[in-house]
Amino acid sequence: MDLSIIIINWNTRDMLRDCLNSVLENAPDCRHEIVVVDNASTDGSQEMVRAEFKSVRLIENARNMGFAAANNVAIEQTNGSFFLLLNSDTLVHGDVLQKSFDYIRDNTAVGAMGCRVLNRDGSLQHSTSLFPSFANLFYQTLALDRLQGVPRFRQYRMLDCTRDQACSVETVSGCFMMVRRACANGVGLLDDSFFFFGEETDWCKRMRRRGWQVHFAPVGTITHFGGGSSASLNHRRDLMLSQATVRLHRKHYGIVRALCVYVLLLAFNASRAALWCLFGLIAIKRTAWRRGIHFVGVTRNFLRAWPAGKGAML
Repeated sequence: MDLSIIIINWNTRDMLRDCLNSVLENAPDCRHEIVVVDNASTDGSQEMVRAEFKSVRLIENARNMGFAAANNVAIEQTNGSFFLLLNSDTLVHGDVLQKSFDYIRDNTAVGAMGCRVLNRDGSLQHSTSLFPSFANLFYQTLALDRLQGVPRFRQYRMLDCTRDQACSVETVSGCFMMVRRACANGVGLLDDSFFFFGEETDWCKRMRRRGWQVHFAPVGTITHFGGGSSASLNHRRDLMLSQATVRLHRKHYGIVRALCVYVLLLAFNASRAALWCLFGLIAIKRTAWRRGIHFVGVTRNFLRAWPAGKGAML
């Protein structure tokens, strides 16, 4: 088997159906398999896959194991020389699967790669980034990354990158991440202490430390709608993202750096809660109130963003 295409699903039945149809319609020419790992969905996803996609292998988990652990299950049960982590809330277009496979196969120093990712409206999604360092998060907290013409403030999410040339990057999004199995064998599987968010950033950092390159290549496009499995989590989504960021720093730089990042993220959410609520009072806008209430919920529960033990859904 050349390529194993792995899709993790949790209650995204309709998106999963569209994703699978796009994969089958744009299937690569190489020998490949398609595997769906379902994290104990309750929306009929499993029945849909069994009824409508006979050629797709379905792995049914008894509980929601999270993104990293579910991918690890599939990686261990497949044998493709390369494998693709593909979100269920994506659509693949044209020959992106084949061209991505050709690129990583031919560039033997590359352990993982990503392609161009589009938003729902066709605009470019910033699917590559630097590691979320304290400085980068500080710039974001002060909204300095919104300033045009200051590359240093905008480098974290590579906002000024047009993504029209292949290049080495620090991290690629797990929504479309093709990986060389030899790299995964040497580096190890995804760290399943990350339940959701952060796992691909940690993996890319470990790959680079072991001498593998992580690349972006404009070999084709996918659409990533975003918010598929996490759409129903509300403020818990932001808590999980914050927890993953703190966990990254605790794992790679120690508890002092993790505490600094934790306080910075708390300040970020508390300031957004105050600003949006104030704006709601002044402008009497419902959307501002909703955002303010969202950040109030995040701030009020922020103790849960400290990574105590193995990752789990908040």
